[in-house]
Amino acid sequence: MNSKLTRRRFIKGVIFSSAAAASGTGLYLSAQSPSSAVAERLLSLNINGRARRVDVAPSETLAFTLRNKLGLTGAKVACNRGECGACTVLLDDVANYACSVLTHTVKQTEITTVEGLRRPDGSLSAVQQAFVEELSPQCGFCTPGQVMSATALLRANPNPSREDARQALSGNLCRCGAYDHYLNGVMRAAEMLS
Repeated sequence: MNSKLTRRRFIKGVIFSSAAAASGTGLYLSAQSPSSAVAERLLSLNINGRARRVDVAPSETLAFTLRNKLGLTGAKVACNRGECGACTVLLDDVANYACSVLTHTVKQTEITTVEGLRRPDGSLSAVQQAFVEELSPQCGFCTPGQVMSATALLRANPNPSREDARQALSGNLCRCGAYDHYLNGVMRAAEMLS
């Protein structure tokens, strides 16, 4: 057999190795080694102060888990690439895009969704009430993400300036352009909490 490397054999080798890598064969073979860790599927997540058990695929995003497996549809999936902020949730009181976080990475984290902001008596949180009073939402699609970003800000800084609020909400896109109304809502919420 001729073992001389030809251009044709080189190209065939590149194509074969690319196809093998794309098909995940290498991942499958590496997963079979005894030293590799297998991700657990059944997780217990702390969501809105309550433990929730859920079966989670290794590559599943928190947004998918919340919406499709736990029925918490407040976090909206719009861009699904961490650009619009519609899926914002709090992870240990810090605003994060749920579409960009793998569920497996937050199993030891306190997760708060917009559904978890209501007070024990069922009334709206200060941010939610202030947004209603300031007529902040127009179409309302981005509102849950705006509420969560504002809540994170006020938990970290109960007396923000308008510029602080602008920075905190800068990761949330509003298709209707109601940015000033949302900022007014944040400032009103800060007054209500002081």
